[in-house]
Amino acid sequence: MSAPNNSKPTALSSVHERLGASFTDFGGWWMPLRYGSDVAEHLAVRQAAGIFDLSHMGEVLVTGPEAAAFLDHALVGRLSAVEVGRAKYSLLCNEQGGVIDDLIIYRLGQDEFLVVPNAANTPAALAALEGRTGTPDGHTFDVTISDRTEATALIAVQGPASEAILLEVVTADSAEAVKALRYYAIVDVVVETGDGELPVKLARTGYTGEDGFEIYVDAEADPEAPQRLWTLLESAGQSHGLVPCGLASRDSLRLEAGMPLHGHELSESIDPFSAGLGPVVALKSKVSFVGRDALAAIKESGPQRKLVGLANDTKRAARPGYAVLHDGDTVGEVTSGAPSPTLGHAIALAFVRPDLAEVGTELQVDLRGKPTPFTVVALPFYKRER
Repeated sequence: MSAPNNSKPTALSSVHERLGASFTDFGGWWMPLRYGSDVAEHLAVRQAAGIFDLSHMGEVLVTGPEAAAFLDHALVGRLSAVEVGRAKYSLLCNEQGGVIDDLIIYRLGQDEFLVVPNAANTPAALAALEGRTGTPDGHTFDVTISDRTEATALIAVQGPASEAILLEVVTADSAEAVKALRYYAIVDVVVETGDGELPVKLARTGYTGEDGFEIYVDAEADPEAPQRLWTLLESAGQSHGLVPCGLASRDSLRLEAGMPLHGHELSESIDPFSAGLGPVVALKSKVSFVGRDALAAIKESGPQRKLVGLANDTKRAARPGYAVLHDGDTVGEVTSGAPSPTLGHAIALAFVRPDLAEVGTELQVDLRGKPTPFTVVALPFYKRER
């Protein structure tokens, strides 16, 4: 199945066709939605491992002697404090405090950072970064910003068996680096493909709530490398229960883990404090960054809404846009919701009035005209045993 004219295929599209994937456009990319059962793919990640094509995600290199200072200015987090080889979750906010995108930033070297925006937001994030190379007081940061999205393929292996699978494909010299890699860290390793050695960047990060890895491959240097790596991981993962997984299971996995999705829990009209991401904002350690004044004011006055987890004991899903009710009045709106394959009942994320955000509060969700009880619960809904 060829991609529509307005959707870009990834370097792995032919692999997904071979596996019989159902496709959808996501952020301008032609992506596998599922290969079979959404629930089976979801449970494979919770119980064994799943392999995902994440090549739709953006990759932006920020380099130069003032790279760290620039990112301190452009983002709400203090990236200058991140050690080489570590990663940080941060937000790119507008002047009003709304979230343009949430991102992971890896410090690859003293003056080199890899910024990973969400697929649909890559153009907006790139434009925002390029527009922040100068400060209001006239300083221009000595940085270079390079969009490497088209040149990079990204494969994720997620689940409790993920480390064992990775250890089967890396060289003996890289095995210790895999085992020693901490959460939110990145390292260069070498994969033995059978056709030679393939250098990749291996990060212990993910969007599923499980242990797992994200593997960055230079598809510009070797256009066939992503397919060789996927096939190798597939083969190594067979005995571990690895299955290919699409965007549908990725969404239900991140929902169980209470992770926000831009366009649902985050947007340019949603501030970090409303979304429960206040700790990400470095108001104490940074005196200046884009959006700081607005964010400080929001923190001082308190947000007008708060993101909460909702659950009930049925499988009747509360879908995005459904009204949240209290005593017959609309007090909020569902942003994400689905039956939880792991927990066996319905879960949802929703914005509600701050006075109704306490865990244990009884609310209702209007499920197509039928008010249905839901309870505010602690996030995340699911947390893996460590």
